[in-house]
Amino acid sequence: MIQIPSKIEGRHYSLYNLEQSLKPKGFQIGGNWDYDHGSFDYKISDDEGYQFLRIPFTAVDGQLDSAGVTVKLGRPFLMNHVYQRGLDDYASSGNLAASFNQFSEPQEKDAEFPEEYIQFGKQLVRDIESLLID
Repeated sequence: MIQIPSKIEGRHYSLYNLEQSLKPKGFQIGGNWDYDHGSFDYKISDDEGYQFLRIPFTAVDGQLDSAGVTVKLGRPFLMNHVYQRGLDDYASSGNLAASFNQFSEPQEKDAEFPEEYIQFGKQLVRDIESLLID
């Protein structure tokens, strides 16, 4: 993980307005959100896993599934997830007969980030600063 200090850290925004600004730029709300926190993810590449820029946020007033919620942005960071190929030795079925964990465990959850994408990620953060602050 490579943290990128940014002028957007600590700033408060309407989650709705953030979505309207960031989604057209290629960001998606990451699947790891909960009622009080989440992130916007930008997939940079999928070389040997996937590399992305993540902008974390936390709810300031209300829950993320509530209309009009305001969020506080955290420090953006670059992350690389490398997943194992083939079958997962630790795949498990759930308590219900029809439920199971279909996702492979990461081979390297926080793998080294490819050098060629670091500058791209830093420029992307500067672009988002211009979009949200200026």
